[in-house]
Amino acid sequence: MRVGLHALGIGDGARPEIIAAVATAAETHGFARLWCGEHVVLVDAPSSRYPYSADGRIAVPADADWLDPLLALSYAAAVTSRIELATGVLLLPEHNPVMVAKQAATLDVLSAGRFCLGIGTGWSADEFSALAVPFAGRGRRTEEYLAAMRTLWTEDPASFAGEFTRFDAIRVNPKPLRGGRLPVVVGGNSDTALRRAVRHADGWYGFNVPAADVPSHVAVLTDECARHGRAFDELTVAVALSDGTPRHLPALAAAGITELVIVGAPPPDPHAAATWVAELARTWITRKP
Repeated sequence: MRVGLHALGIGDGARPEIIAAVATAAETHGFARLWCGEHVVLVDAPSSRYPYSADGRIAVPADADWLDPLLALSYAAAVTSRIELATGVLLLPEHNPVMVAKQAATLDVLSAGRFCLGIGTGWSADEFSALAVPFAGRGRRTEEYLAAMRTLWTEDPASFAGEFTRFDAIRVNPKPLRGGRLPVVVGGNSDTALRRAVRHADGWYGFNVPAADVPSHVAVLTDECARHGRAFDELTVAVALSDGTPRHLPALAAAGITELVIVGAPPPDPHAAATWVAELARTWITRKP
């Protein structure tokens, strides 16, 4: 089981010197992957309930700096050479899929094939409204956009006709480095998200998951794999726990979790941020199964 770090792009983690300090320290101390999430819009009084906390509120203040994850990860790629990079997650239905296909492939090329695209459907109706994207149907839109993007990554010229997007005989380059195949994981803790991960993606990323809920989530993945003729071990299964301690590591590995993601906010000083990463590594990486 690998250990990833979700700590870039928000607040002090949005500052370039902190990104560089965290990214280089994470690579040095054995973290497998750097994760970076997305919100284009936050509002002071959200009308939608945040699905990843007990009180339904996101912990990030609405006025906090929150970087575009593809740009933040491009910066991290430039100061590292081995550690993998992933969006955790990019809210795909809020974007033009042709643009995301181009941007994601560009990041994959610039990082020498280290990028994984984590996608989600989004939960904030306010955010969708501000972007003039319908909130209803965002699940179908996500699935279609991913299919369109995979067409662009593998065909040249590429054509696609769907409910939400269409193009005919266009060329979008560069292509991802791994034979036109960019790894994609689906985020979200609902059964719908878990099933979407099996049907359409290469893995799942659960965020702020109680440790006690991990077996039931894995069971949904396993059942859906059986329904669709997929082997469970084809999937990458990453989780960020809401209540994780090192004592959970053996059980997570036994359940089939392939990556534990540590979520945290780095301190504002670059030296302190590097030390913070080293301390996380001593806590989590040296004790992993």
